[in-house]
Amino acid sequence: MPFSVLSFFFGGLFLQQWASLPNGFILLLAVLLSVFCWYFSYRRLSYFIIGFLWASLIAINYSNQILLPELQGKELLVQGEVIGLTNTNKRRVRFDFKVTESDVSLPSKLRLSWYYPKQNIKPGQQWQFWLKLKRPHGTLNPAAFDYERWLYAKQIGATGYIRRPETAKLLSKKTHYQSISVLRYELLKLLDTVAISKESMALIKALTIGDKSHISATQWQVMAKSGTNHLMAISGLHIGLIAAMSYALILMLWLRLPESLYSAPQIATIVSWFAALFYAALAGFSIPTQRALIMLSLLLLTILLKRQSKPINILAIALLLVLCFDPLSVLSIGFYLSFLAVFYILYAFSARLGLEGAWQGAIKLHLLMGVALLPLLFLFFQSGSMVSPVANIVAVPVVSFILLPLSLFGLVLLLFTPESANVIFRFVDLVFNYLWQFLSYLTELPFASLMLPQPNTVQVVFAMLGLLIMLAPRGIPARYLGTILVLPLFFTKIERPAQGEVWFTLLDVGQGLSAVIETQNHQLVFDTGARFSEQMDMGKNILLPFLYSRQITSLDSLIISHADNDHIGGAKALLSRINAKEILSSVPEALADYPVKPCVAGQKWTWDTVEFSMLSPSKETFTDENNNSCVLKVKTKQGTILLTGDIEKAAEMALVERYLDELQAKILIAPHHGSKTSSTQVFLNAVRPEIILIPAGAPNRFGFPHKDVMARYEGIPAKSLITGKEGAISIKLKKSGMQIQGYRKAVGKYWN
Repeated sequence: MPFSVLSFFFGGLFLQQWASLPNGFILLLAVLLSVFCWYFSYRRLSYFIIGFLWASLIAINYSNQILLPELQGKELLVQGEVIGLTNTNKRRVRFDFKVTESDVSLPSKLRLSWYYPKQNIKPGQQWQFWLKLKRPHGTLNPAAFDYERWLYAKQIGATGYIRRPETAKLLSKKTHYQSISVLRYELLKLLDTVAISKESMALIKALTIGDKSHISATQWQVMAKSGTNHLMAISGLHIGLIAAMSYALILMLWLRLPESLYSAPQIATIVSWFAALFYAALAGFSIPTQRALIMLSLLLLTILLKRQSKPINILAIALLLVLCFDPLSVLSIGFYLSFLAVFYILYAFSARLGLEGAWQGAIKLHLLMGVALLPLLFLFFQSGSMVSPVANIVAVPVVSFILLPLSLFGLVLLLFTPESANVIFRFVDLVFNYLWQFLSYLTELPFASLMLPQPNTVQVVFAMLGLLIMLAPRGIPARYLGTILVLPLFFTKIERPAQGEVWFTLLDVGQGLSAVIETQNHQLVFDTGARFSEQMDMGKNILLPFLYSRQITSLDSLIISHADNDHIGGAKALLSRINAKEILSSVPEALADYPVKPCVAGQKWTWDTVEFSMLSPSKETFTDENNNSCVLKVKTKQGTILLTGDIEKAAEMALVERYLDELQAKILIAPHHGSKTSSTQVFLNAVRPEIILIPAGAPNRFGFPHKDVMARYEGIPAKSLITGKEGAISIKLKKSGMQIQGYRKAVGKYWN
């Protein structure tokens, strides 16, 4: 059974590598091939094809529900229901919305934002309002989070925001008896009445309700570096614990009652299943909870039926049911971490001779988890915790046997005796604080985490095979040879520019600018994109992952062109993790906490025979901050790159007057994202670019790049590329010639 289910899984996974969905001819061919393989007893190959077909049909059905292009940007009157928990900050409320009525064909599920709402937006409310929608779209960069993939896996067919909020009508609302989301929301509001630290309350909400939106970036960083972030996801550990506690409690109580038709184990089994089901519902039925609930259900069923079943078969059935219910779950990182963790535990502990003590088993388990998941952690996050075994030996029992039970008990008490609940939560707060001090100490150790370039799939597969060999039962010879398969994971070769070459990457940071310039031995970052919140920080979410993927852990220079948020916003997140030997900016006062020097025309330096020169601002600055942007020229034998920040007409004219014969560049980064206030004809004639890269989101509310500007670009003529359409754009000025690559076209999948 396990190998048959794996074949089905790999079939679905195979589809996720396609750049476009298969057409009818390919699907028909797959059906015929599956029948052929089944008939001639190539059953596992047939399961592979069936998995591919099932995933294809679900993906095609969902793709047909994505917002029609002609409806994008139009105002639409819609009725529907707020589903799931809302996410609120000072500016807006974000929520998922199930469409129930509309004059046009719309996706059934939307992700909406309501800016500065006067109403209290809650789950279970039915609304009628005007919307402006766009098709699922996000930034796309190497090693960074793929928002479009996340939306696709969540089956969200469009994103948008509320228009004409004064006309919005609340039609009706559900009670907590009608909707689990309403119950979750009410419990969260109840927890807000508890007077403890917001840090502890954020973790309590994650443990009890599965709401992780209140956990700060600092907390996530500590948990990631200590390898304890899995404790904040309601998964097999938590659900199994709740089921076990419920089973033990009911068993003890039932045995004290008079004789009954039903045995105590049967009643305890049924009650523990309902307890696990309710807890999984509170967590929103995430993939880890689905897997855990299915496995627990199968295990409890074997108890009721008094049957025995191999644990690996239970895991296989759980995998099959998750894939049948939602084949797009393979797009979730949590899917792989969850199932692989359980598999390694079963592999390492099942069918082994000899009994280990509790402490021996715990140490072995956490050492195992600390090592076994490293290949996937390096693949998905380019980092892994080296202190995870030590952190988890303390954190797992503390969270599992103290914090989780007491938090749930306190939540129940809040409904009846708030004073007693507050006593419980104050104790939980105290324990959390001590635990946090311990985890913070571990993460401050110099070897706490290891950063590696993103390995390729082959390296990850070989590393996982190597771990299987290393974790094989005692008595199997040469288990140490498994390390040979694991070692390549730590020696990923990063290609670097040759002497005199420049590799330039314009990252896709939406409506903003961030670029990375690499020579043979030096690296420079020009601007860092925007920061809107802890969760929406382009420096943390896009720039840092890219630098780590290139094995760049320090910068020779950071240039911040000016103080607009879309250029400077990500700087603090970047500098908190990576040291910059030199920081230049036209607004040193905006980065007063760092040793910043002003960028001034005339500054020059050479790296690896590549010439860098600052062309602007001059000592006579403009009153407009945009025009005072740092303007950098990068010159090689293969071509010149001109980075212009947000300069407008006045600064362009000054550059033409000062550097008329020196402005020519093969590659121009469009001034001010293609605004109509920039890219004057005189300036373009002086630069004479062959390629113009436009750092602009697509679509964006400013309408960048402006149609008149695009017409001027076409008239030069020059080839123009927009990051919002291309994703990150890489240009390599190599001795053999220039190579251009848009990340979206190079590696984008069908959901992109």
